[in-house]
Amino acid sequence: MLDVKNARKVFERGTAIEHAALNGLTLHMDEGEFATVVGSNGAGKSTLFNAICGTFWLDSGSIALGGRDITFLPEHKRARTVGRVFQDPMKGTAPGMTIEENLSLAHSRTTVGPLSFAPGKKEIALFRDRLAEFGMGLEDRMKTKVGLLSGGQRQAVTLLMCTIVPPQLLLLDEHTAALDPATAEKVMDITRRVVAQYNLTTLMITHNMRAALTTGTRTIMMDEGRILFDLKGEEREKTTLDDLLQMYSARKNKDFANDRMLLD
Repeated sequence: MLDVKNARKVFERGTAIEHAALNGLTLHMDEGEFATVVGSNGAGKSTLFNAICGTFWLDSGSIALGGRDITFLPEHKRARTVGRVFQDPMKGTAPGMTIEENLSLAHSRTTVGPLSFAPGKKEIALFRDRLAEFGMGLEDRMKTKVGLLSGGQRQAVTLLMCTIVPPQLLLLDEHTAALDPATAEKVMDITRRVVAQYNLTTLMITHNMRAALTTGTRTIMMDEGRILFDLKGEEREKTTLDDLLQMYSARKNKDFANDRMLLD
């Protein structure tokens, strides 16, 4: 499904602060896998997501999705098959447009024609049904501008925009980090249901180490632009939070005691 091979991206090349954000990273994801990605700040997590989305091109290496080489595919074309929800609830939606208009715009990415953005009765009914599944009452606020919604409501709308037409790959970039604990859990519950319902291949960056071991099917630890270790199956099921931290310390001779990754 997703194949990232020997990905390398260097920023500030030739300067005193030259930094290899991706340093020969290789990653394979099977269809339907749900992997959480953890690592300290600067480990390369968001850089990996940006590379997959086409925010920039790799210096070397390749990226393939569904057997298609997308290494040099423009970002707007990748957006048709790659959905992304950001940490900031202000991203991913047009605040001056209504919920219905935002969803129509997202839904139209698989249609052709300059007027395909305008929804018909069938599309509007689809939007209402999908919003109703979230249990947030948003199906009754279709004409409300997204800028008037709470952070959690906006993230729910963004998640639906990314999945109203199921993408080949869903990227969740700390999408609950800016929310209060109760709202974050609500959005995570919605996320789990949507991913399971459509069997979406998913990568989720998180700083919640406990969630990293209990969400999805796989846990990936990044450091200095590489994958430090990759846990799945029985090995992951038997790994505790203390085990995970000890594994990191053993590999890197570092201590996570004061790292934000320990915070729930």
